[in-house]
Amino acid sequence: MKRGKKYVEAAKNIDRTAQYDVAEAVSLVKKAAVAKFDETIEAHIRTGCDGRHAEQQIRGAVVLPHGTGKTVKVLVFAKGDKVAEAEAAGADYVGGEELIPRIQNDGWFDFDVVVATPDMMGVVGRLGKVLGPKGLMPNPKAGTVTMDVTKAIADIKAGKIEYRLDKSNIIHVPVGKASFDEEKLAENFNALMEAIVKAKPSALKGQYLRSITLTSTMGPGVKVSVAKYKKNGGTEQLKKYDYTSYDDNTPYYTMIIKEDGRKIKLLLDLTEEMLHTMKTQHPEKVYFA
Repeated sequence: MKRGKKYVEAAKNIDRTAQYDVAEAVSLVKKAAVAKFDETIEAHIRTGCDGRHAEQQIRGAVVLPHGTGKTVKVLVFAKGDKVAEAEAAGADYVGGEELIPRIQNDGWFDFDVVVATPDMMGVVGRLGKVLGPKGLMPNPKAGTVTMDVTKAIADIKAGKIEYRLDKSNIIHVPVGKASFDEEKLAENFNALMEAIVKAKPSALKGQYLRSITLTSTMGPGVKVSVAKYKKNGGTEQLKKYDYTSYDDNTPYYTMIIKEDGRKIKLLLDLTEEMLHTMKTQHPEKVYFA
């Protein structure tokens, strides 16, 4: 595939074989975003799931702390008092059965997210064939089927995004704009990854996260290290544990794998000297996968 001059020039600064930490990956992606418009920064996460099996499906939502940088239009299906509540909460469009022909027959899709109250899902269900393929069908797991329309709208407007597996078992999600500063992009990405790690299907026995790539709309991809996400099976909480057997008393990010805290699995790459010291001096405290 032939690439443009700007793409080729930006790609020269990126080692396609390397896996970068989050801060460095964000910095490289921002530098590579040289288009004349404000490019979207996206995360593409390849999983080891098999989406053909219902128990290995991944779908959920997370509120990015700094939003996506995009103005989101919300359509709410509601009736009774919930219509006024949705309008007061800032919904762009509110309606009921009268919207069916407009969407189904006229091809009206001037909205980004659809929210529905549970009592309207019988109506919304008739739009499944048109909303489903576009990823717009309301879903309880994503928080878009709810009686609390005020909270749902507020979360969406604040930067709530939905993530789900595609047919290739990859998750594609935006984490901000190229105009965001690096710290905000990194915080958004970390919030996303925390949610996805927690969403690991219990039925999955093999490797969960196979690769993570950050990219801008028009720029080259930058691989993010998946080491710590691979070792965290998605069910344990990361904690900071001060392992003080070294002169510099360096704190390491670790994962407690027993409730009593005696066995610790390190999530950072250590030198051979460090590993030898820990194995010989404190073999009872450290577990090596």
